[in-house]
Amino acid sequence: MKKKKNIILENITLLAAGAKGVAIGKTEDGKTVLVSGAVPGDVVNARVKKAKSKYYEAEAIEILEQSPFRVEPKCIHFGACGGCKWQNMSYEKQLDFKQEEVYNNIKRIGGIDDFETVSILGSKEHYFYRNKMEFSFSNARWLTADEVNSQDDINDRNALGFHIPGMWSKILDLKECFLQEDPSNAIRLAVKEYGVQNGLDFFDVRNQEGFLRTLMMRQNSKGEWMVLFQLYREEQENREKLFEFLLSRFPQIKTLVYAINPKPNDSIYDLDINIYFGEGYLMEEMDGLKFKIGPKSFFQTNYKQALELYRKTLEFAELKGDEVVYDLYTGTGTIAQYVARNAKQVIGIESVQEAIDAAIEHAALNGLTNCTFYCGDMKDIFNDEFLANHPKADVLITDPPRDGMHQKVVEQILKLSPEKVVYVSCNSATQARDLALMKEHYTLVKILPVDMFPQTHHVENIALLVKK
Repeated sequence: MKKKKNIILENITLLAAGAKGVAIGKTEDGKTVLVSGAVPGDVVNARVKKAKSKYYEAEAIEILEQSPFRVEPKCIHFGACGGCKWQNMSYEKQLDFKQEEVYNNIKRIGGIDDFETVSILGSKEHYFYRNKMEFSFSNARWLTADEVNSQDDINDRNALGFHIPGMWSKILDLKECFLQEDPSNAIRLAVKEYGVQNGLDFFDVRNQEGFLRTLMMRQNSKGEWMVLFQLYREEQENREKLFEFLLSRFPQIKTLVYAINPKPNDSIYDLDINIYFGEGYLMEEMDGLKFKIGPKSFFQTNYKQALELYRKTLEFAELKGDEVVYDLYTGTGTIAQYVARNAKQVIGIESVQEAIDAAIEHAALNGLTNCTFYCGDMKDIFNDEFLANHPKADVLITDPPRDGMHQKVVEQILKLSPEKVVYVSCNSATQARDLALMKEHYTLVKILPVDMFPQTHHVENIALLVKK
């Protein structure tokens, strides 16, 4: 194994894009190579990181010939930061590779050949498209190779930014980020500068101590902002001075909230949220529907493209107004409520109680009386008894997590036997696996890939199935 770590593969032509943003090539003897840090079309020398029986995982160490699809990355942190890994590839080519990946997964994993592929729906915004960002404080920032090799004493170790991939204790100190529109960068930089100048303790993840722990920012489409701090311990005077500084500097902040978190992890779902300023939530609107977005709320991070996704989902469903619609994995009921105005009745199911509570609240807020929501593990609650006690679905919409649907859920869909199934997925590989289980009973009519996350390899897909 030690010898394999030093294998250098030379003159590898990269022909395609693979999962998780790698580029794919082959050695002279035909073995597949998955290369990180390169673009399809590059010719590279690569160092093997893992040698498997059927393929190598490698990293590019030298670009011999540049791909025609290469572009100059906008961000100074490209390469060190774990996000936006396709920022060095033209957006048009990103879309081509995403569409190709979805198509190939449906064909190879799903074993389905005859279906229409609608051209991928690209995002109008290639940057600054996220409405939620989370950053971590650290008193031991990640050092560049030049800093490590220098003989100078480095005293400025505080950071506010992202975790370095594979290094849980190292934080990249962000100078800029192109994912969330202004004043996101300005707020983050102001918080860091204030913390340093006023001697506030940045979090020490190894020793589990400090004051400033994480910073989360959300915005709505009206330009109103929520700021959430996680603090490891309470320091009331320092906290209030920091908050007042921010509120005086950034009038866009509609609400400022915080949580004290002495736990080993940064998850907020079991924390009490304290409101310092404002109402503790933002309101969002999507084609006339209102949604209350709190610190713990799940809401699509690319608002504009999510709206296009919902519009296309409704279009695929072709509702006439007299249908019963099931919405599996309904989350906070966003899709359920979006289609409810065109349906007779909508039944939503979700495993997270807080999400169901939000769905019920939103339905009441929007005056929708034809939505009913149930909470429970999908494979347990969506059973024969449930089907017997509820009206038969004419249309079923499902939007599961990345792992796809449990086999029991697929079996229940086949028992329910709706005329149409609209399957929304953030992972076309598991979607294809599920479609394979349904292909004897349903015809895959068409698919529509949707790009929710430009500059990354991630892609959503909508599939329309009709009962045979």
